[in-house]
Amino acid sequence: MRVALGVAGGIAAYKAAELLRALQERGVEVQVIMTRGAREFITPLTFAALSGRKVITEVFSEASAAEPNVESAIEHIAVAQSIEALVIAPATVDVLARIAHGRADDFLTTLVLATKAPVIVAPAMNVNMWENAVTQENLEVLRRRGVKVVEPDAGYLACGMTGPGRLAAVETIAAAVFETLGLRDDLKEETVLVTAGRTEEPLDAVRYLSNRSSGKMGYALAEASQRRGARVILVSGPTHLDPPEGVVLEGARTAEQMAAAVLRYLEQSSLVIMAAAVADFRPAQAHAHKIKKEAVSAIPLERTRDILAEIAERRRSDQLVVGFAAETDHVLENAAAKLRAKRLDLVVANDVTQDGAGFDVDTNIVTLLFPDGRQHSLEKMSKLDVAQRILDEVVELRRKGKG
Repeated sequence: MRVALGVAGGIAAYKAAELLRALQERGVEVQVIMTRGAREFITPLTFAALSGRKVITEVFSEASAAEPNVESAIEHIAVAQSIEALVIAPATVDVLARIAHGRADDFLTTLVLATKAPVIVAPAMNVNMWENAVTQENLEVLRRRGVKVVEPDAGYLACGMTGPGRLAAVETIAAAVFETLGLRDDLKEETVLVTAGRTEEPLDAVRYLSNRSSGKMGYALAEASQRRGARVILVSGPTHLDPPEGVVLEGARTAEQMAAAVLRYLEQSSLVIMAAAVADFRPAQAHAHKIKKEAVSAIPLERTRDILAEIAERRRSDQLVVGFAAETDHVLENAAAKLRAKRLDLVVANDVTQDGAGFDVDTNIVTLLFPDGRQHSLEKMSKLDVAQRILDEVVELRRKGKG
């Protein structure tokens, strides 16, 4: 997750440093943009040290003015396309007026126009400025455009007056950003164990049996769980994906290795989500050297460990277990049978032959099946959105006292 933090020129600019820290504590990467006025109150070095990133202060930096290049000329577009939200705190009366009227006379206001990410503003100003009809009209314009306004608090202001205009509490602004990003705290008491990806069962030194799983669904579940405050343990087969920051990552190549890792972490987990595509069979013998094709007429296979069955035998009464059923025919019937046989709290079924579902795509089409016979079909959506919907059901199960 990446957020742009715009800091405008006001005495409350120092609180933006606290906001940056609050965002980072939830795994959010922050790109700071400062107006010229902001630099009169706090230095870019402060934000650079806290964020570990260059602070953007001008559309064209002094270095790019001396040596013009395409990268510096379109930096605002690159930032606009890479962020999931833009928050401006403090937002001065001047910044509010400029963005309300579509001006783009510095990097921050240019970014507001260039990005399609949600925009959040946290105003801070003198009480008379806040109550001025022009300011309120500008705020109403921004609200109509979908900008989220975090209203200022009332109290003693730096100018000596008392009334509304003081920057909202850092916790309040951060909560607005987290809500926009889909970050919640409803899993903060959970330790979530997620499996992802495929397994590879070796035949010889160069060949193995596997499947087409990319791991994207499992990694989306790990990310979504972390966004909702959980401690996340990700047991992953081979993938080309980068794990979400802050999760405990355990690699596993074979079904045997994945089973060992899952059972090692099972006791400390309150929620287990088995999204990995574990191979059902492996070669009965793994050869140390490459087998010559002339020497093979048949490859004897044997069953791998049934990890879900072992979990069903060992799970505690307070643990929730979610399974996945990737099918090509009789999808709901097969998924329901798995739900019963493995004593799952929820099974996620998907027909991997459908366009936009299954392996190595960024979307999925699933049906959620429950032990009481309920079924809930979801339309095609991103795998991260599917993950959030699955976790919504987990939260509801917890609310009802399941697990």
